[in-house]
Amino acid sequence: MSRAPLSINYNSKWPLSHRLYSVTSNRSLSELTGSTLLSGTQTAKTSGRQVVAAGLGINLALGILYAYSMLAADIAVLFPGSGDPYATACLAFAVSMIVGGKMQDKVGPRAIAFLGGLLVGIGFLVCSQSSSYWGWVIGFGVLAGTGIGFGYSAATPPALKWFSPAKTGLIAGIVVSGFGIAPVYLAPVCQYLLGHYGLHTTMMILGVAFIVIVCTMSLLLINPPTGFVPVAQHSPEAGEKKICVDATPIQMLKERRFYILWLIFFVGAGAGLMVIGSVAGIARQSMGEMAFIAVAVMAIGNAAGRVVAGLMSDKIGRATTLILLLALQSALMFVAVRVVSNEDSGALLVTLVATFIGFNYGSNLSLFPSFIKDYWGTKNYGTNYGILFSAWGVGAFVLVKLSSVLKAVHGGMESSFILAGILLLIGTVLAISLLPLKGTESVFVEKEPSKL
Repeated sequence: MSRAPLSINYNSKWPLSHRLYSVTSNRSLSELTGSTLLSGTQTAKTSGRQVVAAGLGINLALGILYAYSMLAADIAVLFPGSGDPYATACLAFAVSMIVGGKMQDKVGPRAIAFLGGLLVGIGFLVCSQSSSYWGWVIGFGVLAGTGIGFGYSAATPPALKWFSPAKTGLIAGIVVSGFGIAPVYLAPVCQYLLGHYGLHTTMMILGVAFIVIVCTMSLLLINPPTGFVPVAQHSPEAGEKKICVDATPIQMLKERRFYILWLIFFVGAGAGLMVIGSVAGIARQSMGEMAFIAVAVMAIGNAAGRVVAGLMSDKIGRATTLILLLALQSALMFVAVRVVSNEDSGALLVTLVATFIGFNYGSNLSLFPSFIKDYWGTKNYGTNYGILFSAWGVGAFVLVKLSSVLKAVHGGMESSFILAGILLLIGTVLAISLLPLKGTESVFVEKEPSKL
């Protein structure tokens, strides 16, 4: 039987090799779309991995935010309120995620990440020339915080677009793990630079380095060509497949589950950042000048939580993973009350508790971007996740400041940990409402041979 002529509507933006492949292939039209088409060449595989590596590299530099506790003691010598630049940076980070996300949806990730690198570097250079409160609030808080938000908002969306939904959690976890693990090298680097050159020269060196690293890595961020849709099929035992619609921000804001996600993110992020911002001071009580080790080890837990939680959520579902880790985080907060109140708590115990808290905190940063893609698609992903990410900034600003007030009133971190534990329990209950009805959650499995 003769085969009817096959009409192939390829996109003119595809590389020549992809267009030739579509013309010469004998496959059916349904097979000549998305990643099945592009995965016939090494180009698509290389591009996807390149974008993931670039996003990881950018976040490795931007993770200086988590190493702030290593700078805090030297900053406190300059002016009172040394925690305010950090809190301001967290808030600016969250606000700029919305702006940067919308911009990268419009013009692509490369220019936004490049701009982010410039702003971070300029902010650090401003701090290197200032010893005033407002100089640091503007330099580290506003400029660097905004730059971090721009860079972070541009790193994850292009990476997710290259891979199938079966790998959403894993890819998101790998890209954002750089942000979490950054203190592993930044803590000892800061310790060395502060000891040899002082605070201001340290900020100058870091500022120049971040401009070079982030701006260079940004040039490797590219979106897939128009028409590229990674192929995935629905697992037969998962029930009927749900169609994912590319929702606008307005459509997303009309859904009840967005506000549930926002409240949970607010609690999960704020509780974790209370510990991350204070861990060096807590560890210094039992570890002295070696407190940077606790910061570095906790960062490993932070990064591992992002990758492991992302992988878990791909296997057992986002909501189930979120519930388990919120409950564990709540329990750890109550354990931490005993640890910080006991003067005999050794360095190992303090480090372990901080590491597991960091692990659970890190899980938020891969689960919530995955929720956004699952629920509302990729077309407006940058803007939609930026709006949800405001919960991170507000949580950091409110709960970190509240923790400072409680510490001033009660003279320790115990009250902060109790409050965080209670809030995390509430978050666990809220997360139960995100569980899908039986047989309605999509489980995606890649078709061979596509193995991006």
